[in-house]
Amino acid sequence: METHGEDLRAQIGDDALVAAIKADYRDASGIDPATRALLDFAARMTTEPTSLSAADVGRLRALGHGDRAILDAAHITGFFNHINRVADALGVDLEDFMPPPRRKS
Repeated sequence: METHGEDLRAQIGDDALVAAIKADYRDASGIDPATRALLDFAARMTTEPTSLSAADVGRLRALGHGDRAILDAAHITGFFNHINRVADALGVDLEDFMPPPRRKS
């Protein structure tokens, strides 16, 4: 998130919003409904992928996301999930500038 947070900061130019998203996007104000729905989709794809259905994709379409954007989001989410699991399994250390991941309590 550190590296991609910088990319997001460059895109939206709002340091407070980037910090809020990095902490927990669900608590961040200033995210439009379509973007929040796409983030929710990515979160569910990560934690409960079998709960997703065509209805979820339909909801994203209804909020203005095209099929390409939805597919891109699914591919990016899947790729990051894969890379994170491989890194965790192999014990890859974080870079010195990266804070340790937050653990859910």
